[in-house]
This record gives sequence, C-alpha cells and structure tokens, in this order.
Amino acid sequence: MSLKKIVLSSTILVLFLSCSTSRTNELKKNDIIVTKIDLVNIENDRVKIDINPGKFYSTNTSFFIPKVVPGTYSADNYGQYIEDFRAYDYNGKQLKVSSKNINVWFIEDAKNLDRITYYVNDTYDTETEKVEPVFSPAGTNIDQNKNFVLNLHGFVGYFEGLQEIPYELQISSPEQLRPSTSLTKVSNGNENGLDTFKGARYFDIIDNPIMYSPTNSTTFDVNGISVSISVYSPNNKYSANDFRPSMEKMMNAQKEFLGSINGTSKYNILLYLSEVNKEDATGFGALEHHTSTLAVLPEQMSLQDLEETLIDLVSHEFFHIVTPLNVHSKEIQYFSFNEPIMSKHLWMYEGTTEYFANLFQIQQNLIDEKDFLDRISEKMNNSALYDDDMSFTAMSENVLSTPYKENYGNVYEKGALISMCLDILLRDLSDGEYGVLWLMKELSLKYDHDTPFEDDEIIKEITKMTFPQIGAFFADHVVGNTPIDYEEILKIVGLEILGIDTETSYFFDGEEPYIDVRPGDENSIFIREGIVLNSFFHDLGAQSGDTIKSIDGIPISLESIGPIIGQSFQWRPNRDIEMVVERSQKEINLQGQVGIPLVKVTQIVPLEGVTEKQLNLKNLWLKGAQL
Repeated sequence: MSLKKIVLSSTILVLFLSCSTSRTNELKKNDIIVTKIDLVNIENDRVKIDINPGKFYSTNTSFFIPKVVPGTYSADNYGQYIEDFRAYDYNGKQLKVSSKNINVWFIEDAKNLDRITYYVNDTYDTETEKVEPVFSPAGTNIDQNKNFVLNLHGFVGYFEGLQEIPYELQISSPEQLRPSTSLTKVSNGNENGLDTFKGARYFDIIDNPIMYSPTNSTTFDVNGISVSISVYSPNNKYSANDFRPSMEKMMNAQKEFLGSINGTSKYNILLYLSEVNKEDATGFGALEHHTSTLAVLPEQMSLQDLEETLIDLVSHEFFHIVTPLNVHSKEIQYFSFNEPIMSKHLWMYEGTTEYFANLFQIQQNLIDEKDFLDRISEKMNNSALYDDDMSFTAMSENVLSTPYKENYGNVYEKGALISMCLDILLRDLSDGEYGVLWLMKELSLKYDHDTPFEDDEIIKEITKMTFPQIGAFFADHVVGNTPIDYEEILKIVGLEILGIDTETSYFFDGEEPYIDVRPGDENSIFIREGIVLNSFFHDLGAQSGDTIKSIDGIPISLESIGPIIGQSFQWRPNRDIEMVVERSQKEINLQGQVGIPLVKVTQIVPLEGVTEKQLNLKNLWLKGAQL
C-alpha cells in the first residue's frame, strides 16, 4: 500500500512477520477466522465486531489491532478506537483479559476461548480534535444508514501467530447501502441478509477496504483490467459517471505506458466526498492497495478540480502495482503491524511511483512539455523545504521517528527527482536505450508480490544491471547526504534552472493558503509549515509555525481573519501593518509595510545552443522516442 496526500485547506506490504505461534501443528486446513461486522445496530456511533477464531490449543493468546499499516509510514495506533473488549468461553462466560498496550489484549485460558467481541469508533469524527489525526484515506467512517468507510485494519485484528489463517467476513448492513470493494465476495446481502467476503489471510482483509453507500458506481475495461469507480456524495452532487471519461482516458494511457507490466485483472476506485465539517473527513488524498484506491476529497470542489485532483491521486496510486506491490524488500513482504521494521527504499516505492505518475502524462500526450517541466520545478521548490543533507535511505529506514518522520513528505518531491535523475543518467549512459521504466520492468521480472529483494543488496544489484556511475549516484545522493546538482543533470538534456520571482496574494499562493486553523481551536490561526513563505511574511519577520494573535490590533480568529483576507486584495504596497505572533510561548510584535508579495520559484527552461545529442536525449526522456 501507499499513501498520497494533497494539500487542501478546509477552513482558510505481502505477508507479515510471524510471531511465536499460538497453535500447534494440530491446525486443520479448514480452520477459518469468522468475523461478524454489524452495520445495522449502531450503538453510540460504534460498530460491534464479533470474532470466532476456532479452536485454540495454547494456554494463552494475544489479540492485536495494528499500530502501523503499510503505506502510511506513521504510527496511528488503531487500538485507541476500540472499546469494551471482551472474550467468552464456550459457555458464554467471560474470560480474563488484560491490555498489554493500546493495541494488544492478552487473553487467558485460550483453550476455552470461543469468541471475542468489541466496539469500534470511527476516526473521521475525531480528526479536528487530534494533534496528529489518522489521515482520512487510512481512517474509518461510521455514518448510520448513510455511509461506512471500512478500512478494515481499523475494525478487524489478528491473533498471535495466526496472520496466515483464512478469514471470513460476515457483514450485515442497511438494505439501502451496497458494498464496493475488491475483496472476494461469497454471497450477497440480498440473498441471506449478510454480505460474506473471504480472504486467504489477514493481509487480504486489510488490503481491501470496503465502502458501503447508496449505489453510485460505474465499470469500464482498460486493456483487460476491469476498473470500477464508486462514489459517495452526501448531497448527491456527483455521480460515478461524472468521473468515468477522465479516469478511463487516464488509466488507458497508464496501461499503454506500462506496456508488459501487468499487476492485476481488476481495480476499484473508491471516492469518498466529504462535507468538511467537525464530524467529517478533513485529510484529503488517497491510500493505495493492491487492487484498489480509496480517495477522500471535498464535495464542494468543482467537477474540473475534482477530476484534475483525482487524476493526480489515482495515477500515483495505480502505479504502485509496479512498486512496492510487486518490486519490494523483505521488510515490506514480512511487514509487522505492531513492531514494524521499515525498508530503506522509499526513493523507489514512493519516489519512482510519483515520477511515473507525471512522466506517463507527457509520454502519452496528456500534458505538454512546459506543464511537465513546471511540475518538476515545483518538486524542486517543495524539496527545498526539507533537510537536503539527510540520507534518503536513513530517512526511509527511520521514518517513524524524529527527525526523519518530519521529512517523510520529501518522498513525493526529492524521491521523484531522484528517479528523474536516474532516468536521465541511464538514457545518457546507454545512448538513449535505457531508462527508469526499463529498470523497473527488469526488476519486476525477478521480483513480484511473492519474491522480495534483500534491502541491503538492491542498490548493488541495480548497479550491476546498469553502470558504475549509477552506483556512484546512489552512494553520493541516496545513501549519502550530498545534495543533488539538478542543474548538472538537466544540462544533459539541454535544460537549465532559473530562479524567478512570481507574485502571490498576501495570504494565498493561488489556491494554496499560507495560514490555517489549528485542529480543535477555531481561535488559533497559524502560519503553515512545510511551504515556501512569500516576501510579505518573510520581510515582516514572521515564521512558519507562528500563531497570529492580532493584525493591526484586531484579535485573530477564524471569524475575524476572513474579512482581513478580503481586504488584503485592495492593499497598496506602502501600507503599514502591525502583526503580533506567538512563537515559543512568547508574543512578538512585527511591524513593516505589506509590500508586493513575491515568492522565488525554480523554473526549468531550455538552454540556448543545445546539441543534437542533448535534444535527442530529451526527446527519448520525455517522449520515449528517437528524433
């Protein structure tokens, strides 16, 4: 799985690491873990789960809800949403249960364990209350009789050592709602009151989210892949057919780009449109799985903006059928949900995927050269906000902890740029014959979803497959901490980098805000982190993370900032301004003139006097064809 976030403001991997086994070799081949999920009888906005694990032969056992799931690269501790956990023996009597930590329950007298029950709260309701909320596409929604987003890692857990035992899900749901999922279906709710699904192991369960909503879907074929789009639009503003033309065109182009790489025969796009309020999703983006993508976006966006955003999200997520869903290391293959060991190769899993999501669009004539180069320029600008002296493999391996987790977003920026540089270098060294797509195709012939590579060996293997200079690039700029000289790389294909001042508004750069509201506190407006600030904030002395207390004596809140933003469009450059900010628990008075708000951005432009070789390599890179 993989997770892709987008920046929007609502208000201004695969088997698993085996634990010590709980059962003996007396296990029978027909053993199955039956899990019942009741979406009809909702209690206090909670869903009841009932799990029958079959016969145990050990004295004690433990039950786990994931701390981390593949692709999210964050410790979300889904056990915090579990309540009233109970275990029962065959006589209906409660067994002794103790909580080892927020995600683990220890059950005594497991030989007599018949079943466990517990209640699940959803994550969407609490996003605005938490400092680090679960990212919506990895979260859960319980909206009685209207919608259920079942990212099943938030509902269904696993018993110690039993991740490889088959699962059966029996889901009762309101009759007006229908499930959309890639999970294998055994029976329909209309037949026996239950939708029954099966999975060969626990991973199959958590790798296939289910969205229950009123019927709103469409299906089309993409070169042998059956693609379904299902949409939940709470106010019936959009239908699945609204997105079909753009998705069909885009995914056909993706398949044409990938050529012989074929990772699935079916693919499901689940689109949840949020009303963006205190009890609804506010984290916009997508989470990818082997055969599906779950995307969350605001319903109030225009169709054009939704289409453009969905193309960006789904194109990224679909390309994960290349990596890490096929090409990946043992750390992904044998992923441990509660004690994860992270792979060093996010440059590949996320970086190459994000690069392909942009490269295919120019190669398949969906965008032009300027648009593509502008996207690369934007990634250079965004990458500059992160620690460029940090080893990318070290960041990847330690992404769950500080200071590395603060640099995770760079996988979509510098990660993609690493793949761009590899692509250009490979084209140059092979006289145009090879590129990164060729490299991933070759790796996918050797590795697939059942055959992982060794984490410490893959760079050596790529070097043997290619050129010593590729190994040196990895040693210096991916494993090492030497910043990449992008200008030197782009010169190979006849391009150069310029720094250009572009005008913004005072509080927005286009549609991207410089300020936001702190979750759970509408009176706390802060300057966003992880973005390049314009000259208005920079010259005034404001910094990312500052809380704005007042502007020209007006206390700042969500209510008061709106009129100030509106007035700012009429401000003249020589207007004086006084801003009080809170930084490190101290109030700081900032004074100056508003000036003309500018931001310096990187722009990639053609060199003058390019050679035929440079021009030919550029065309091979951008179009995959000789002149």
